[in-house]
Amino acid sequence: MPQQKIQRVIAYVKDTASKFGAKPDSYLFRNNANNGPDDQNRAYFGFVQPDEAPSGAYHDFSLVLFPGGVDTKWIVELGVGSSGFKNDFDLATFPGLRRLFAILIDQENGFCKSDFSDIETKLPRAFARRDDLRHLSNTIDYYSKYFSACQVIDDPESDEGKSAVEAFLAAYARTRNWPSNATHRAEVEKALARGRQPSTVDALDEASSLVKERRFVVLQGAPGTGKTRLAKLIATGLNAKVFFTQFHAETSYSDFVHGLVPDSEKSVLTYKSRDGVLASAIQSAISDSSVNTVLIIDEINRANLSNVLGPVFYLFEHQMNESEIEINVTPQLSLARLPKNFFVIATMNTADRSLAVVDFALRRRFAWYTIRPQRISPDEELKFFDDDFEIFDRIFGWFANSSELPLQPGQGYFIAANADEMTNRVRYELYPLISEFLQEGLLRTAKEEFNAYFLKRISRSIFE
Repeated sequence: MPQQKIQRVIAYVKDTASKFGAKPDSYLFRNNANNGPDDQNRAYFGFVQPDEAPSGAYHDFSLVLFPGGVDTKWIVELGVGSSGFKNDFDLATFPGLRRLFAILIDQENGFCKSDFSDIETKLPRAFARRDDLRHLSNTIDYYSKYFSACQVIDDPESDEGKSAVEAFLAAYARTRNWPSNATHRAEVEKALARGRQPSTVDALDEASSLVKERRFVVLQGAPGTGKTRLAKLIATGLNAKVFFTQFHAETSYSDFVHGLVPDSEKSVLTYKSRDGVLASAIQSAISDSSVNTVLIIDEINRANLSNVLGPVFYLFEHQMNESEIEINVTPQLSLARLPKNFFVIATMNTADRSLAVVDFALRRRFAWYTIRPQRISPDEELKFFDDDFEIFDRIFGWFANSSELPLQPGQGYFIAANADEMTNRVRYELYPLISEFLQEGLLRTAKEEFNAYFLKRISRSIFE
């Protein structure tokens, strides 16, 4: 019975590979499971590179299944052959390969290595020593350091199991460029969509809950991701009275908290005190404790934060209890803690290359919520140019490292009234932005991808 099941699964994965565009000369199918799920022989079957030998150790990435029995778990795995890398080392260094598989993995029943070029680090013991994988312990021990990404499957013939196997195989098909026509590509995308781990998180709900819990939150993301809009929506959901300010390089303590300004009504030069937006917002919260007050600080990282906040910085502690220490906010207002109905929502542009340093003390006092670019449906008067967004999303997703990924232009760049306006956005906004990134040495591995896009889109090279 186990061998019959293995043969059925082999037929199914071969048929699925053909559906994704695989041709007989585009892979070598290895079957080391002729005796059934024999762990002592480290049984597996799957796809390796076509130039490898029919048996024995092999090189580079493969997509294989380790079979269990009729009622025991299987594993589907992207891994490196035990001979190591021959042609795939450069492929392993692309961040997009890891991202492609990471979104397919159920964290409770799978594993994804942080570095796919690493073939020395073994699987975590918590995964390798799972009780429900004891029947595969010899296989796991032998191949442990070659696992790049894997998913444990109850039954590869169940709907859930097929979805997981097809998703891994679709990701491998895309990596190996198996799809050769629109039908193949559509099948790959459908399989990836079915296998992608569901995300039920709504950014507004999640960020709103975070603000209610932590009170002081920074929304960080690239330009065009809707940070300020989200901050205003959160404030609306809190039924709050809203105060707004935008920081810049010259913002000072007297601007933000309290200071002296010339009195223009006097005939001689004199000064009068003036509350900044922070003091005004705090006093508003104190005067009516039944109404929430939200201070929105746009571009919080553009100012010298230590100078702007001064001693008031001490009060930004969401769990602070009443203490004997009072901070003078203004000459007329001293506080041991900020009112509980007072909230601060700040925004930070992660693509701004002239950022002021955000110190660790500030990071500890604020919670940080990251907003990624995403597809949207704008109102009837505007159009979202999905094709352009998809190209940028694909390039950044595949080539950008962790520090470069926050530079991806947000969805706001891809909204326009018509095609001509969108072309102008590409020519006068996106082209200069990407050119600047490349000139600064960022995203260098993606330069030809960007160049091909701009040549096709606006007939302009980034290497002029």
